[in-house]
Amino acid sequence: MLQKKSKITTLDVFVLLALLGALVYVVYQVKVKLNYNWQWGIIPQYLFRYDAESGKWVSNYLIHGLLTTLRLSFWGTLLATILGTVMGLLRVSKSLFHKMLARSYVELMRNLPPLVIIFIFYFFISDQIMPIIGLDDFLRSSSAGTQRLFETLFSPPQFASAFISALFTLAIFEGAYITEIVRAGIESVEKGQWEASHALGLSKYHSMRHIILPQAMQRLLPALAGQFISLIKDSAIVSVISIQELSYQGTQLMASTYLTIEIWITITALYLVMTLTFSLGVGKLEAYMAKSQA
Repeated sequence: MLQKKSKITTLDVFVLLALLGALVYVVYQVKVKLNYNWQWGIIPQYLFRYDAESGKWVSNYLIHGLLTTLRLSFWGTLLATILGTVMGLLRVSKSLFHKMLARSYVELMRNLPPLVIIFIFYFFISDQIMPIIGLDDFLRSSSAGTQRLFETLFSPPQFASAFISALFTLAIFEGAYITEIVRAGIESVEKGQWEASHALGLSKYHSMRHIILPQAMQRLLPALAGQFISLIKDSAIVSVISIQELSYQGTQLMASTYLTIEIWITITALYLVMTLTFSLGVGKLEAYMAKSQA
């Protein structure tokens, strides 16, 4: 069934004009009432700077923070999706132990503040787990190429413990919400689909893999997209353990330059670019999946 193209209505125009009017009013209040001296010309140098030694333009503080946020979001999304999918499957299992295990995880994570979880994981992983793994010692003794690869994929080697702690915190916290999304998606598939797959002689594993999950995936994709966007925004909280992501860099620049409004508007725009790009990508994927199953 073809969807009708949206048309711009009078209400849409009115809402747009109202938003523009509100924006102009806020700018006026800041400029005139607060007597704020806008200094937008300084902001670009904190995005990119010219390196006299190499003769090239290189990234600066805000872009470094943006890249760190992207790394946290990518790996956090990957780990949270794996964890949430496994726990979601346990939530619909017939085993009481599996159900209680997944339920306990979900309730524990959803009822604890993420800030508390971050500190617990940071001090526990950094002090107990990381020395056992020996990641810091490995990175210190590794070649320059290995250290550059680790920095490209994750973080500078000197921040490895903090980055891994933040990554696991985000994955475990967001995984609890993905668990419930996966559970709801699986349970939304009609019971007749299970019965039809059993009639065809498929085992429960093959029924789940080939029949149930493909149908559930399309239904839960919008909810997953919202949760992934939430993970991108929630990554800002790891700045409390000195992860040099976008919000952390903005805080440091604000403290040193006092360009409060310009810096935070720039950071807002960078977050919007990330989240809107992801939203558009998921929308395209959702449309493709709907077209392929039509």
